Amino acid sequence: MSLQSYVDRRVLLILQDGRAIVGVLAGFDQKSNVVLSDSKERVYSLDEGVEEVPLGLYLVKGDMIVLIGELDEAIDSSVDLSTIRADPIPPIRY
Repeated sequence: MSLQSYVDRRVLLILQDGRAIVGVLAGFDQKSNVVLSDSKERVYSLDEGVEEVPLGLYLVKGDMIVLIGELDEAIDSSVDLSTIRADPIPPIRY
């Protein structure tokens, strides 16, 4: 499946540094750099619920992306993120 099929859809990006970014895929280029609109970073914690930090329009370098996946907006909006406890994702080391 190509990135083109994700354009204008809400996606989750997992980055090499462990960050989880959610946003609408606005575009991409041949190096898989992506532009997200209406984006938020989800910060996971064992002590508090998931915090969403607004980022707005956000550019992510393709070589930083570990995973891109489409989110089901109905399911995602029905989840109460404040009740989720999880370890932050550790940085990816090669």
